[in-house]
Amino acid sequence: MRLNSGPPPGPYAPGVTPHGPYAPGVTPPAAGPYLSGGSQDFASTPAEKKAAAGTIETELEPNTKKASEHADEATGSAQKGFDGWDTAAGLKKVAETWDQQVKTLMGRLAGEKGALRGASGLFTRNDTGLNNQFLSQSKLNGL
Repeated sequence: MRLNSGPPPGPYAPGVTPHGPYAPGVTPPAAGPYLSGGSQDFASTPAEKKAAAGTIETELEPNTKKASEHADEATGSAQKGFDGWDTAAGLKKVAETWDQQVKTLMGRLAGEKGALRGASGLFTRNDTGLNNQFLSQSKLNGL
């Protein structure tokens, strides 16, 4: 038995794009470097890396922490409301899993922030090191 009569319109069902479903009123992202049709150059400047690290520090980390605390409060309240029921034990397990996932995410954000901040220095040190190596090995050096 078919639940839908006929094929969906176009190649995708309504509200679904090649990049996933979007809620009504939510505009799918424009093509960018990570979506088809975007730039094939993954390079970024030191300033862009610094800005990305700053965004992680000033927006993503504090907002993730705030959302986590809000969820903990709401789950704690619900857990108290179901005290004595199996639902309370289930909510406790969900809260523990959530806290572990948030801890993992915060660690990952901190790692990405550090990597972004350190990448420019690594490239500079690598370039300087190669330059010094070439200068010390060149037979033309000192002519």
